[in-house]
Amino acid sequence: MQQASKLLVAKDIWKNYGPVAVLKGVSLTLDKGEVVSIVGASGAGKSTLLYIVSSLEQADKGEVVFHGQDITQLNNKQLAAHRNHSMGFVFQFHHLLPEFTALENVCMPGWIAKQPKKKINDRAIELLDFMGLADKAAKKPNSLSGGEQQRVAVARALLNSPELIFADEPTGNLDSENAAALHDLFIKLRNEMNQSFLIVTHNEHLASMSNRTLHMKDGKFI
Repeated sequence: MQQASKLLVAKDIWKNYGPVAVLKGVSLTLDKGEVVSIVGASGAGKSTLLYIVSSLEQADKGEVVFHGQDITQLNNKQLAAHRNHSMGFVFQFHHLLPEFTALENVCMPGWIAKQPKKKINDRAIELLDFMGLADKAAKKPNSLSGGEQQRVAVARALLNSPELIFADEPTGNLDSENAAALHDLFIKLRNEMNQSFLIVTHNEHLASMSNRTLHMKDGKFI
């Protein structure tokens, strides 16, 4: 019964790509308001695990329970709705839409969820202000720095107030100064908004700031 209070519980996750076993019975848990980092060499299985527990990929075997619900039992439409409402995503490359402004990019998850436009707009402006980007709302991504683009991506991930943000190498494309600023932002979001994060990273400084660091090697935690 103790696991019922966990935000995320993944049990015995296995994944093969052809003859290659990428994940070999991996399990993890994550609490609300916790920042957990997964570290390890390239090819260890970190990103594959992140994609499986966030429902972007399917495991060959195993169970993923998000806030008490086994998401491996949801159909594609249910999964898409679940991701949009309960999860946020930040990737190494910002994946901002170049033809839209920073404000419009942040609004995108709310538009997809068909929320009231004024509510979406007000929330997006509030988040951009929190990120220190209030004066960049009307700018398009190509006129923003790499660090600013990544903060817009974080604001977009937060738009629907997700319970958990999944971040895959979020500082991998940033210089050391912007990477450090993003680390501080994640911790600020945890401390001020009780935001939960599961982060795949090679950055030891970011991992050291997390509540817990899990080390992965050859498809298992060590």
